[in-house]
Amino acid sequence: MKNIAVLILAAGTSSRMKHPKQLVKIGNKFLLEMVLSKGKSLDIKDVYCVLGAHNTAIRNVVSFPNIHFLNHVNYNKGLSASIAFGISQIALEAQKYDAVLILLGDQPAIEKDYLNDMIALFCKKAPTIIASNYGHKLGVPAIFPKSYFSTLQELSGDFGAKNLLNKNKEVVAFSKKTNFVDIDTAEDLQNFKNSILK
Repeated sequence: MKNIAVLILAAGTSSRMKHPKQLVKIGNKFLLEMVLSKGKSLDIKDVYCVLGAHNTAIRNVVSFPNIHFLNHVNYNKGLSASIAFGISQIALEAQKYDAVLILLGDQPAIEKDYLNDMIALFCKKAPTIIASNYGHKLGVPAIFPKSYFSTLQELSGDFGAKNLLNKNKEVVAFSKKTNFVDIDTAEDLQNFKNSILK
């Protein structure tokens, strides 16, 4: 097994939700707790989580053991900047990691098995990027080998790693299906709650 760090991105302002979506309740858990729990359940040593806009509020109520929380003060520069910041912190420990698995803090439905199978594929294909296949595009969750850490640290804007994933012919598209729903609005939240009650 390769030594892979998990990087969970949860620094956004939640402008479309009107209040911190990281702290909306789904059952008896906060949304962010669901994703953190999934990250910790993988056969991976270290999980990092980038916070920003609501860092204090989240840290006051989300108590999760053995998570490396990173406060990104320039969260308003967009998702790419959060990735660059998170990778810059992980790169300080670069000798420890062969790769990083990037997850979004608002995608609670992605199955643990999906992530484990992605990791298994990376271990066979390394050092190649493994990206989720959304059909018309590639996206995260995605695993980046450490040879891409410097490139990730140069990302800017609010496009995340989309351009890197979709313009790089060396990327392997992970074909397994999962539920990529993300929670951006109150309607998204209600629809997701309704779906898990069926």
